[in-house]
Amino acid sequence: MSEAQTQQAKNTRTLIGKVVSDKRAKTITVLVERRTKHELYGKIVGKSSKYHAHDENGEYKLGDVVEIAESRPISKTKSWVVTRLVQKAAAV
Repeated sequence: MSEAQTQQAKNTRTLIGKVVSDKRAKTITVLVERRTKHELYGKIVGKSSKYHAHDENGEYKLGDVVEIAESRPISKTKSWVVTRLVQKAAAV
């Protein structure tokens, strides 16, 4: 791997979130929650965003905690790729 490729890999954004949908082929929906301070009042507020991520083999299931990384646009709504499994979902 050249130095330019290593630098490129370091600069990609990564997020950790929970899989909330795995119904589509090769795609999962990941809910990323974060806590920020309100700009005016200073109260800690929870915010969340949903991202569509590419899951080539369909190996991630509902409730798994995964890490996703930004990539080139794969489809109209999908520009993230699942990089690793952080925590497996608890068996019910």
